[in-house]
Amino acid sequence: MNNKIIEGEHYIGQIEFSTSGNASITINEKSVFIYKKWTKNALHLDEVKVEIFKGERKLEAKVIEVISRFKTEFVGRVQVGKKTTFVIPDNNKIVTDFYIKGGLLAEDGQKVIVELTKWEDSKSPQGKIIKILGNAGDNNAEMNSIMYEYNLPVDFPQEVLNESELVPEVISEKEIKNRRDMREITTITIDPLDARDFDDALSLKVINENNFEIGVHIADVSHYVKPETELDKEAFKRATSVYLVDRCVSMLPERLSNGICSLKPNEDRLAFSVVFNINNEGKILNEWFGKTVIHSDRRFTYEEAQEMIEGRSDDYSGSDRVYPLMVNHLNNLAKKIRKKRIGDGSIEMGGVEVRFILADDNKKPIGVTFKEQKEANKLIEEFMLLANKSVAKLLSKAGWHNVYRVHDTPNMDKITSLQNVCKTFGYETNLSDDSDLKKSINQLLKDIKETPEENMISTLVTRCMSKAKYTIENIGHYGLGFEHYSHFTSPIRRYPDLITHRILSDFLNKKSQKNPNIIEEQSKWCSSRELVAAKAQRDSIKYKQAEYLQDKIGQVFDGIVSGVTDWGMYVELVETKCEGMIRYNTLEGKWSVDLDNYTIVEKFGEKIRLGDPIKVIVNGVDLEKKQIDFLRF
Repeated sequence: MNNKIIEGEHYIGQIEFSTSGNASITINEKSVFIYKKWTKNALHLDEVKVEIFKGERKLEAKVIEVISRFKTEFVGRVQVGKKTTFVIPDNNKIVTDFYIKGGLLAEDGQKVIVELTKWEDSKSPQGKIIKILGNAGDNNAEMNSIMYEYNLPVDFPQEVLNESELVPEVISEKEIKNRRDMREITTITIDPLDARDFDDALSLKVINENNFEIGVHIADVSHYVKPETELDKEAFKRATSVYLVDRCVSMLPERLSNGICSLKPNEDRLAFSVVFNINNEGKILNEWFGKTVIHSDRRFTYEEAQEMIEGRSDDYSGSDRVYPLMVNHLNNLAKKIRKKRIGDGSIEMGGVEVRFILADDNKKPIGVTFKEQKEANKLIEEFMLLANKSVAKLLSKAGWHNVYRVHDTPNMDKITSLQNVCKTFGYETNLSDDSDLKKSINQLLKDIKETPEENMISTLVTRCMSKAKYTIENIGHYGLGFEHYSHFTSPIRRYPDLITHRILSDFLNKKSQKNPNIIEEQSKWCSSRELVAAKAQRDSIKYKQAEYLQDKIGQVFDGIVSGVTDWGMYVELVETKCEGMIRYNTLEGKWSVDLDNYTIVEKFGEKIRLGDPIKVIVNGVDLEKKQIDFLRF
């Protein structure tokens, strides 16, 4: 196959802009530069036709036609002049303002959605304002702006809400008779303090001192959300719930997600369950899969469960004493299952999850907390992993097509770079031997625990890994060390889990398989929406980081170098994990960049490396761009 790019030829592809206004297009797996004066009337990610020509030093491209727009609606801030009104896009890769001609009337500084209506020979495209989100800086306006920027729906269409109102709350006796009735078995949920929907519950039945029946019960969303209904179409369109700093935008309407489907305490609920017979050593003796009706006896937070694990459960007396005993039984089994999983090659990712403390009135960040993964969290994680693996294995062994959650092998070039970085911190790692790679990574993650560089190195480890995705092609999950793995345990918030529920139900009821091509297309869509939701979440975090530091201009903080680029180095603050940039042109002296070794070097010999401690001054905050600028102190 000839991959040569030929001067004078025309090619079609997706244009990608940088913030400078220059762009590029990938042709035959090669990136071709487009100078900003040759971008015509293209916008970021549009499909364009380009012509190749000889630039000063190499082949370049110029846009000759926009084939199709990637999007025609944009989020931005209104700028009202004496005679004209413009909208400045939030996305700094949309490098033109929109001249407003028609639409809603908005005030200066408001956040709006503008629709592109015309762009011919004029410098700026014409647009009309189709929705006013609120004032810039208002929390709801800013969070909704992020959602709209990524084409993530905020409100449910009325027909979807109407359909959700028709879902019956009462479980019929006929439905109960068609299911395994497990309401008499002690069942609990363990979730975060602020959880509103409960996807999963655990039950425990002691068979004898060496044998336990553990039920992993998952909300039976598939009973209520049928294929091709308005509820199902909207759930598939969303594909996932989106978690911003201050809110969850659910995949399902609240009546289902927080009500009818949610495994709330003291309520009979329909579930899809995996019931394990497990001995005292954590060995799975047998499994049962099927539809159940359950009754959650108590709802616990992770903190309450942790207190029981640590023996701080004096408040439980009489019949309530069953709960500390139950949680500790579950925890002891989970630890044994976990030990075997890690021994079999599962990577134990570390890092710190930071959560903002938000003011009640305006959701302004007033502090941060660090979420620590304790035994109670790991208990739940272990049984969810076990259920996911067991469902995937059952369907795979039977030759059924399913939505598998797969994870490919890591990028070895990035692994080599990681090893070089670790050496600078004194960590001797053997990451070049693929057969021993997982063991070496786990040892590294253990060694960096509770060190200043933990978050940074954990992030680098994550970047070495392939992206997990959904597909019918079961190649296994490298990070978990599982040959078979699917998502089954969160159908309230993930559409792939709902697909798996339907497929498992068809299998158990001896129905015919669905068209694998349709399942694969659904898988690709869900993978793409998952990535978009993750970007929106990151943007909400970046916005709150900037907002948190907005009134701290001039203050000095301890930081750690978290990234090195051509134009500046990123610094993560030790105290809050907020990340900003020191631009090289603000440093004293003349510095050169060694990207291969994540280092910058001053001409007289001083070096600053990735992971080095550094004191910084907060120099500036741009809320609109979600950017923080630091100076070296």
